[in-house]
Amino acid sequence: MKKRNLVYSTDQGRVCPHCEEPVDHCTCKNTEVIGDGNVKITLETKGRKGKGVTIISGLAMSSDELKILGKKLKAQCGTGGAVKDGQIEIQGDSRLKLKELLEKEGIKSKFSGGQP
Repeated sequence: MKKRNLVYSTDQGRVCPHCEEPVDHCTCKNTEVIGDGNVKITLETKGRKGKGVTIISGLAMSSDELKILGKKLKAQCGTGGAVKDGQIEIQGDSRLKLKELLEKEGIKSKFSGGQP
């Protein structure tokens, strides 16, 4: 693979910086691992009007795998949430339950920002 600095081409549109293919036909967009494998579970309330959100970060998964796991965790907790910036956000304080669910999936995790 030769390195080019081409970002946009008029005949094929946006070009992926990794595989040099058009973004529509990119072969690597779903296989890139996002996290570092150091999984942390945190409760965050800043900027959320006092409402708590449990954040799971550091999962070494692709974006598609994160979406699937996020959907599964939201269903098992019975709450809403989102997958943003390589993190899974679950509404409410579900740290203990999420730790148990992640261990069932074979993912080791630890609490960050104090014990629940």
